[in-house]
Amino acid sequence: MCHLFLSSSALFLSFSSSVFLRVPPCSLWSFSVLTHPPAREAGMAKSSASGERLLLAVDISNTGIKFGLYPLHGDELRARWRIATNRERTADEYAMVLAGLCQHVGLRLEAIDAVIFASVVPALTPVFSDLAVRYLNREPLVVRHDMDLGFRLLVDNPWETGADRLMSTLAAHRLYGGPAIVIQFGTATSFDCVSPEGDFLGGAIAPGLGISAEALASAASRLFQVELAPPPAALGKNTVHSMQSGIVFGHVGLVEGMVARLRREIPGGARAKVIAHGGLAELIAAVTPSIDTVDPNLILRGLRLVYDRLAAHGEGVGG
Repeated sequence: MCHLFLSSSALFLSFSSSVFLRVPPCSLWSFSVLTHPPAREAGMAKSSASGERLLLAVDISNTGIKFGLYPLHGDELRARWRIATNRERTADEYAMVLAGLCQHVGLRLEAIDAVIFASVVPALTPVFSDLAVRYLNREPLVVRHDMDLGFRLLVDNPWETGADRLMSTLAAHRLYGGPAIVIQFGTATSFDCVSPEGDFLGGAIAPGLGISAEALASAASRLFQVELAPPPAALGKNTVHSMQSGIVFGHVGLVEGMVARLRREIPGGARAKVIAHGGLAELIAAVTPSIDTVDPNLILRGLRLVYDRLAAHGEGVGG
């Protein structure tokens, strides 16, 4: 259980009787943690007691950072946590957060034998590299567009392709087959198209659901923030329902329209599977038939697959 203690100068989080984390005031509104039920915690404690070596996979996005722990030679996700992205935090601060989360499930950082991460936040890439070297004594694998990931980037400027899009392409094809359309609902809503052979064909990037709602509320003097939830009907009878209709169902229209267009443009598009992930994927998937599958751990699973591929080829994988 996580306990919170608030003082006049800081927020303290206790993950056990011996681990306390001090969060500066500037971070009070940006810290969130997903923990797991007792059964998962017991499994992690068992892994720790058996001396099992673990792989740490980290997905660093603009709004959130996901940590995933896998057996070094296995694909079962043993633990998963999400914290808010804070570009001002140091490697030391992120290391203490990770240590507290591991302590919560009876695990020590020493059990982590390898690290791989994908980052779309350039400022945090050296921060997490530093964390891996100084606190885990491991050189991390950092996903880049010029790695041999087993598929081609069939776009004009491959170096512009974000690491998250690389991982979603790989994971979608390996886990669900091709062709595929992968939709990520994050800060942006991105559409990634995967060929029948697994190559990245390109896609589309639109403003995300959350920032669209924030922009509407901040720019219109008589409008305000509303819950991101479907209204009872598309025809709103009050301001809240009218805004929810435009925001949520409007985004559904964007998704359905883009999926239809992309199906017409990619090889075999009529049979393409549509896979969604990201914080708002479940919300949109519940109100449209255009999404076939929601996989909340798609990028973490992609990182697991990339590590296995690079380990098999002996590329930058130690331990």
